[in-house]
Amino acid sequence: MSETAVMPVTMQDYAKGAERPTWCPGCGDFSILGAVKMALVQLKLPPHEVLMVSGIGCGSKLPHYLRINEYDSLHGRALPVATGAKLANHALKVIAVSGDGDGLGIGGNHLIHSMRRNPDITHVIENNQTYGLTKGQYSPTSDWGYITTTSPEGCIELAVNTVAVGLAMGASFVARTSAGDVKHMTWTLAEAIKHHGYSIVDVLQPCVTFNKVNTYEWYKARIYKVNDDPSYDPSNRDQVWQKAKEWGEKIPIGVIYQEKGRPTYEDQVTVLKKGPLAKQPLTSPELVNALEKLKEKFV
Repeated sequence: MSETAVMPVTMQDYAKGAERPTWCPGCGDFSILGAVKMALVQLKLPPHEVLMVSGIGCGSKLPHYLRINEYDSLHGRALPVATGAKLANHALKVIAVSGDGDGLGIGGNHLIHSMRRNPDITHVIENNQTYGLTKGQYSPTSDWGYITTTSPEGCIELAVNTVAVGLAMGASFVARTSAGDVKHMTWTLAEAIKHHGYSIVDVLQPCVTFNKVNTYEWYKARIYKVNDDPSYDPSNRDQVWQKAKEWGEKIPIGVIYQEKGRPTYEDQVTVLKKGPLAKQPLTSPELVNALEKLKEKFV
């Protein structure tokens, strides 16, 4: 719960006037928008304490439809901007949103290094397994054989497994959910936002216009909730690896992996122990000394 919240936080607090989403009817982005709002309200986070950073793509329009601090970055560049914002004011809850092409393709390099650095950022991947904004080319998460207008013989590349990549590269929280289950998605997003460290949420989100394979029905027939099994331990990496490899006939959703107690990137930056840089006076000895050393490098 936010320390500065004195009034109840409601869905209306996050409503953005009369602006209407431009997504295709039936797009999974609609339910993601609703789940993000509900998660923030459940956590009693007022809009002024949240920053949402996006890249380019259908899903990256999501912050446009929220009354929230937002920053539109370049294609694939949401994470370095989000990291910079978190370092400047680590009191903010920072959420990055990107599509599978934006976050795993163009932004793949930033993704793997953000994971290992472990900044306290929540990263939502809106994964529709296609490039929806640019008319349906196959994306990094498209399954082998996926046919598009630009690949009539089918995708000939192996798909990126977001969960496996997150586990391999050091993300301290890895989850997957479905845009077809708003209740589960809201719970998963809330758990990710509460987590102290880098959290990635792979949202299985049908593209109703271009992806006629990975539909709501296709996912519904395959997904199951790992956290419904009392024997499943999201801190047991051996167990987690088995779940991370599952795809196709069975697809696990939920909090797949969580590592608690690991320091974040900003926890280890000495100057931030005195509070957010945005609230520190520019005349503090530490900042003056740091600026002088930086200046010396260019003189």
